[in-house]
Amino acid sequence: MRDNIMRLLIPFWGLWVSIGVIGGCAPGKAVSKPSEATPVVMEKVLPGEWPLLEDDIAYDSLGRAINESLVYLGKLDPEKEWAFGEEAYTATHVMESLRRFAAYIATEPDTESLQKWLETHYVLYRAGGRFTDGRVLFTGYYEPFLKGRLKKDTIFRYPVYALPKDLVRVDLGLFDKKWAGQNITGRMVNNQFLPYPDRRTIDQENALQGATDVLAWVDDPVDLFFLHIQGSGRIYLADGRSINVHYHGANGHPYRSIGRYLIDQGKIAREKMSMQAIRNYLAAHPDEVETILHINPSYVFFKLEENGPLGNLGRPLTPGRSIALDRRIFPPAVLGFAVTEQPLLDAVGKIVRWVPMKRFVMNQDTGGAMRGPGRADLFWGHGPYAEQAAGHFKQMGDLYFLVLKP
Repeated sequence: MRDNIMRLLIPFWGLWVSIGVIGGCAPGKAVSKPSEATPVVMEKVLPGEWPLLEDDIAYDSLGRAINESLVYLGKLDPEKEWAFGEEAYTATHVMESLRRFAAYIATEPDTESLQKWLETHYVLYRAGGRFTDGRVLFTGYYEPFLKGRLKKDTIFRYPVYALPKDLVRVDLGLFDKKWAGQNITGRMVNNQFLPYPDRRTIDQENALQGATDVLAWVDDPVDLFFLHIQGSGRIYLADGRSINVHYHGANGHPYRSIGRYLIDQGKIAREKMSMQAIRNYLAAHPDEVETILHINPSYVFFKLEENGPLGNLGRPLTPGRSIALDRRIFPPAVLGFAVTEQPLLDAVGKIVRWVPMKRFVMNQDTGGAMRGPGRADLFWGHGPYAEQAAGHFKQMGDLYFLVLKP
C-alpha cells in the first residue's frame, strides 16, 4: 500500500536492507544458505522453543484476512515458490496451509488445543529482525478521512493528483543484470530522460499542468500530505458521497522524513515524536508548513477504487490483522504471528499505558519504509483509535511465520 506514517517518524533507527534467498525447489526442500554477510530474513524455530500462540482479538477478523490472501494466491502460478529460511514452499502449499488453519480456528479451539495442533502440523519461522538486536520494530498506519470537492474553489484548492501520463518508470535490470530489481522514475523532456519534478516544484510551479487529472480537491495541505504518507484514504464530498483513493505511483524522489527534520532542528523532542506531535507543531506554526512539507521531495499519485483501503496484493486490508513488510524478502499473503505492545486509551483518546499484543497477522502490504527483516507495519483501520494508535505505535517485538510441514 503506501509509504506509511512511520516513515515520518523513525528512519533514524538503525535500519538495514537485506536480500531474500528465493529458491526453485519443491515444498520444504532446502535452498542455498545465505553467506555471513547476508542478513537473516527468517530462521526455523526449534521444537520446544515456540512462543505461546495466543490471539488477543476475535478470530472472525482473521478468517476474513485469510480469505483475502487465498484470493490473491489463487491467481498465481501454483508452482511459484518463496523462501522460508533455508526451505522453500510453493503457492499451492501456502494456500493449503491457510485453508487448514482457517478450518481449524473455525472450530474456536482454546489456546492449549491450538498450540498443540500447530506444533504437530506446522513449521514456525522467526523473522531475523534488526542487525543490532534481532528484534522487529513495529509501526502502524491507518485510513485517513478527508473533506473534499470535485471542483476547485477558494477553500478546497489542494489537488489529489492521478498518475501523470508522462511519468515513466524504468526497470534498470532490463539493461544490465547487475541492476536487477532497481528502478528509476522520470519523464522525457526534449529527447532527454530527466527526473520527475519534486514536491516543491509540483506545489509551487504548477509542474503537472496538462500531464494528469485531479481526482479531488481538499481543504488542508497537511491532511493531503498525510494522505500521501498513508497511501490511501477516503474523501467525503459535499453531497454526502465519498470516494476511495489509493496509491498508484510516485515521482521517484527519495523519501525524506519531516519527523527527523523537526527533531534535528530541535522543534520536537525525540521522545515526544509522533504523528500527533507533528500535526500540533504545524498547526501552531502555519508560516513553516510549506517549508517543512517540502523537506520531503517524494510525491504520491492516486487512483479511484470502488473499495478500500487495498494493500499491495490488490486486496482489502483487515484492521488489526494486515501487516506491511519488505516485499523483496518476505513471502506475500502468508500467516504470521506478532508479539509486541499496543496502546490503551482513556475516554478522551489519551494513551494510558501500553499493554501486551499477541495475534495472528497476514502479510498483505508493503511500504517504502519497510526495508529488511527488522521492520513491520500494522494496519489499524480508521477512526480516532486507529489514528492515535498508528501515530504513536513504534514498539519492539518479534514476528513469526507459520506454514504446514512438508
